[in-house]
Amino acid sequence: MESNDTIDDSVNKFNPVLDSISHTTDESKEEIQTDCKNYYNNAKKYWSNVSPTVDGMLGGFGSISFIDIRGSEQFLKHIYKQKSNPGSRRALDCGAGIGRISKNLLLPMFEQVDLVEQDEIFCQTARIELADFGSKLGTVFNAGLQDFTPEEDRYDIIWIQWVLGHLTDEDVVQFFTRCAKGLARGGMIVIKDNFTTGNEVDVDTQDSSVTRPLLLMKQLLKLGHMRVVKEQRQSSFPKELYPVYMLALRPTIKK
Repeated sequence: MESNDTIDDSVNKFNPVLDSISHTTDESKEEIQTDCKNYYNNAKKYWSNVSPTVDGMLGGFGSISFIDIRGSEQFLKHIYKQKSNPGSRRALDCGAGIGRISKNLLLPMFEQVDLVEQDEIFCQTARIELADFGSKLGTVFNAGLQDFTPEEDRYDIIWIQWVLGHLTDEDVVQFFTRCAKGLARGGMIVIKDNFTTGNEVDVDTQDSSVTRPLLLMKQLLKLGHMRVVKEQRQSSFPKELYPVYMLALRPTIKK
């Protein structure tokens, strides 16, 4: 592995869109920026044609929703058993879709939950689905994570599930940096995502996303000044799915 200010080429050679722009010429920078725009636009177009249902959010695997939520709930409970646990006032649900995670996990646990989601139809559906929570439902931001900046010092938990594969490496690092500033004192970021079993990155051209190795994600976390304080694999998912890990993170740079 290279020094902590670069990404190991052995796991980052997969894609000209996701490679760091800082290592390119001016001409190729313009190319990559155009590719990045297409990358995000293609994902937006894909999700605009997905049904605003639990089954749609989970790619036809709606049946795993209960197991997924229970695994996340247990993970959060372990986090709150720690001596320096986060507060329980506000949470942010990133890439929230129609609010499945907010409804079943975050809103029952926190005083208020904000959501951020790029698809307007999903946002509208979430507002309807979560209306019964009243004032516990905060703001539903209609934005892509690559363009979103959390309010500083606001959130006890920032939950990021099954969405980082839609961001370029560069934007993942920058998003972690912005999220760190959005954490309240003692707050944590939790990511839950698919990971490949080896050192290869799988590219899905249909929905314009990638599935990274866990090693690469940890390198991106390091570049974003985050450290892993707890790691756990989700159990009981169908064998044909990617391994899913939950990582609880804290900033390495104290405020």
